[in-house]
Amino acid sequence: MVAKNRINQKSIHKFTKLIQQTQTLTNWQDLIFNINSENDFQHSALKIFAFQYKNNPVYRKWCDLLNITSSGVKSVHEIPFLPINFFKHHKIISGHDSDKATLFASSSTTSQIPSRHFVSDIKIYEKSFLEGFKKVYGEIDQYCILALLPGYLERKNSSLVYMCNRLINDSKHPLSGFFLNNVDALIDNITELKKKKQKTILVGVSYALMDLADKEIHLDENFIAMETGGMKGTRKELLKSELHEYLKKGFDIKTIHSEYGMTELLSQAYSIGEGKFIAPPWMSFLIRDITDPLTIRSDHKTGGINVIDLANINSCSFIATQDLGRLDNNNQLELMGRYDNSDIRGCNLMIEPN
Repeated sequence: MVAKNRINQKSIHKFTKLIQQTQTLTNWQDLIFNINSENDFQHSALKIFAFQYKNNPVYRKWCDLLNITSSGVKSVHEIPFLPINFFKHHKIISGHDSDKATLFASSSTTSQIPSRHFVSDIKIYEKSFLEGFKKVYGEIDQYCILALLPGYLERKNSSLVYMCNRLINDSKHPLSGFFLNNVDALIDNITELKKKKQKTILVGVSYALMDLADKEIHLDENFIAMETGGMKGTRKELLKSELHEYLKKGFDIKTIHSEYGMTELLSQAYSIGEGKFIAPPWMSFLIRDITDPLTIRSDHKTGGINVIDLANINSCSFIATQDLGRLDNNNQLELMGRYDNSDIRGCNLMIEPN
């Protein structure tokens, strides 16, 4: 009888712990995805910083090296940002290190070390990119999604491919899909979609979109052309404005959209024209001084881009990228380029004159 009671008590303890973990997960998601104001964002960011300072050993060590503690941080501007290169050399995880984590890896050449992002809860990533897309473009099932992503499809563990695959499936359109070497099939689909006046998003890596534009495949007002990724060494690097002009002329459309995301983030910002990126409520950008990386700029000048991505609750939400940019008066991000001698990213940002 005693043994039976012990078993019951042990089972009850495990069940209670499971409930507490589920409640904690629900609370984190509420904290991240129910942000409705700047005050909400500040509160959530400070709470997540305190959690990651306590539960992420790599991030904690970085903060300690800077002599910054969670109790000493009172505003978002005081939060330390982890250099993005740490994802190349460390396992960045907050909380329990699960063997079941989804691994995303960046593209790289033989001379580069890929970044690795261990995502212990893939549902948070899915909620982030689905809700982020919806806030800019509306319901996914009103679109056909055409994904032209050579270089990404040919390797494993691409977060961009994962996202596009889910968007393709959720669109439920029979012509949605990936296109690698079957460009003729893509052109046939475009022709058919134009006839049906179907709203369509053509998302592609920059050089692949240029190759398609060279075929004089004219789009119409029902199409959105969205570039992401870079030239991958296949074409001459262009200014972002030059790339967009090239694509607008080739596709005979007025605007080119862009997606700003990376392996180390679980959220995306979108530009619907003019190179101004809009972030979802749980994502924000700060600009750091180029010569003093611990100083945040507030003068709308060019500097290094710091990203707060609260969806990164289980890794690190505060990342200092190697990208250069500036914030306009509406707090929208303009991409300006990259630091000298930094690795060429999959999302390759071309240098713009200041």
